[in-house]
Amino acid sequence: MLNWYAIYVRSRHEFASNCELLKKGIKTYLPTIKRLSQWRDRKKLVEFPLFPGYLFVHICVSDYLNVLRTRGVVSLLSSEAGSPITVPEEEINSLKLLLDSGCGINIYPQFKEGTSVFIRKGALRGAAGVVVRKEGQFIFVVNIHILGRSVGVKIYAEDLEAA
Repeated sequence: MLNWYAIYVRSRHEFASNCELLKKGIKTYLPTIKRLSQWRDRKKLVEFPLFPGYLFVHICVSDYLNVLRTRGVVSLLSSEAGSPITVPEEEINSLKLLLDSGCGINIYPQFKEGTSVFIRKGALRGAAGVVVRKEGQFIFVVNIHILGRSVGVKIYAEDLEAA
């Protein structure tokens, strides 16, 4: 059975490891954002990993070693040695929806409080996460629990529905 797993890669090896895994026929997901970078003579939009040092693979148990033998890959994230933790499909799908929407993305430490919700209308329709209030505004947050990170966008409360 195929599941999503988070893998830890060497510093600044996210794109190289992703490419190597794709060459091996392994389905990957490397969430990225574009930021404006400035050099002395020019400015350019550059793609950066959303979670530096991490990417996701969609594999079955028998592919663990194939992933670990990939250039730049350090380990699969696990709670105890030898048993990697799966990342729920819902979290990956919601993260993809957030990034594909083009909404302004902010990265937050993982929120433990909040109500579980999903968005019922708009560009993010169907995304599941939690809602938090920050500075008088509602923020829809998708938690990637295994990384201890969250991604959020500002949203109107009327677009949300309790899960």
